[in-house]
Amino acid sequence: MTEKPFFVEVTVAAPVEDVWGALRDPERIRRWHGWHFDGLDKEIELIYHQDVVESAAEHRLEIQGGDLFELTDLGGRTRLRITRGPRGGNPDWDAYYDDVTEGWITFVHQLAFALERHPGADRRTVFLSGTAATPVLEAAGLAAVAELSPASPYELAGPTGETLRGEVRFRSANQVGLTVEGWGDGLLVAAQSPPSHVNSGGAATMTLTAYGLDDEAFAALESRWNAWWGRNFQPN
Repeated sequence: MTEKPFFVEVTVAAPVEDVWGALRDPERIRRWHGWHFDGLDKEIELIYHQDVVESAAEHRLEIQGGDLFELTDLGGRTRLRITRGPRGGNPDWDAYYDDVTEGWITFVHQLAFALERHPGADRRTVFLSGTAATPVLEAAGLAAVAELSPASPYELAGPTGETLRGEVRFRSANQVGLTVEGWGDGLLVAAQSPPSHVNSGGAATMTLTAYGLDDEAFAALESRWNAWWGRNFQPN
């Protein structure tokens, strides 16, 4: 059975050619897509370059599974829309449909943040994933901040003992993105996915993105967040 495809949309404060380049150049994709791990380059190749149909003139890109990227030139700004391919074509793929949707929501906001706030800059990331009886926003003390409107300033004592300060970058049904001044104007994305066929307990994730930290500062960031996560969440 098929259903109307879901789409996610964001307006990026960057010219359409810059956004298109960020979707086609593997080195530029590495500056925003997901998080760093040993298989990131292979993932980028698989998603954005294997068996894709693209039109550079129209700024359209269709990837495996039928997901469609469309860019609209808004005169120095760009509307980026991803329309999900419908369910029903492949039962194995359908089992991960909602998880993929959540991933695209994160990724388009990562792309917009990177182009608007850190064009051309490399990043460092920490990815945390697991399950717990307490939702991730509540466990991290972010529930109240998650109720604020995008662009609202916030300041709070983070769960690792550091002060988190910045603004609400985005909100969706299952995610919140916060800028973090202390991470070189970084980005924290916290997500709580509902139970699914592939994860009966749901999934809690955090993606931490930092800019300009030296090795010692980043190692300390990674250590304290991994330690906190390990005390509160079980691996998926």
